[in-house]
Amino acid sequence: MSITRETVEEKLGGVIDPHTGKSLMKGKSIKDIRVDGDKVSIDIVLGYPAKSWTPELTKMIQSVVENADVSVACNTASHEVQEGIKPLAGVKNVIAIASGKGGVGKSTLSVNFALALAAEGARVGILDADIYGPSQPRMLGITGRPKSKDGKTLEPMTGHQLEAMSIGFLIDEESPMIWRGPMVTQALEQLLNDTQWNDLDYLVVDMPPGTGDIQLTLAQKVPVSGAVIVTTPQDIALLDARKAYKMFEKVDIPILGVVENMSTHICSSCGHEEHIFGAGGGRGMAEQYDSEFLGDIPLDRSIREGADGGCPTVVADPNGVITEKYKAIARQATAKLAMRKKDFSSKFPNIVIQQN
Repeated sequence: MSITRETVEEKLGGVIDPHTGKSLMKGKSIKDIRVDGDKVSIDIVLGYPAKSWTPELTKMIQSVVENADVSVACNTASHEVQEGIKPLAGVKNVIAIASGKGGVGKSTLSVNFALALAAEGARVGILDADIYGPSQPRMLGITGRPKSKDGKTLEPMTGHQLEAMSIGFLIDEESPMIWRGPMVTQALEQLLNDTQWNDLDYLVVDMPPGTGDIQLTLAQKVPVSGAVIVTTPQDIALLDARKAYKMFEKVDIPILGVVENMSTHICSSCGHEEHIFGAGGGRGMAEQYDSEFLGDIPLDRSIREGADGGCPTVVADPNGVITEKYKAIARQATAKLAMRKKDFSSKFPNIVIQQN
């Protein structure tokens, strides 16, 4: 018995993408539907990387359209940044990871977030914006100095398929950065703008802790498509996370969501679960500000060991439960970004007026 295109569209209207909360039809994820008798071919294009999730999506579609031939692709577009700030050359989207305070595992989450996006099929880079305490070189296991082909710009370092740049590549690991705010801001702008990023879908910026002059200046000068707020469930951490949230609001940077780090601890010996830093703080904050709760990450020894050893969790245990959590968080955040207004400035031709 043959099926019509209209019937297929109706059935797909009931398939909800959990990352966007919209049906495949309303989310405009359907690129093409071809019907030939009882044969149906469906082409899906997602606006965010989701390589590991596509088999599940295929099953969801085939559960309502039997024996359908499903093709799923991902196409990352550029999205708008703050008004008056020029997008970064070679980068489609900049995602800032911030916490408002140190000690909540923001840098560890940043590197695993970036690695998760890469594992899901995106071209990704990471910028270590913490000039005073750069940690990404150690976490990515990268040594050496960046090269320059033209004597003016730097080639990014690479580790675990990520392009990376950090002040840590340019100084000795134990050398303190005794700089005032303006010097730090200038150094970061140079790292950002003088690095030859190579056609990245996402550049993840590991922001320094705090919400002072340096952070505000960075938020006003770096072309950011969206921000992710990291906190622990602890009330003290939530106080500062709320300040970071408000800082991004003041400079018109959209908040993609909140991540609760160190949410719970499970004893490796007996399996006992304990909420050492409290419970539900991150989710409560997201609900308070009507923001997306992207997910939670447990307090686990393997996360610390991987980061210290230069082989973060997403790389060390690619099929593990914690890695799946990082991937889910990365998909949720970029799906949220994909629903925002796109930036078409790079599509417009340059108009040159010549006088004869």
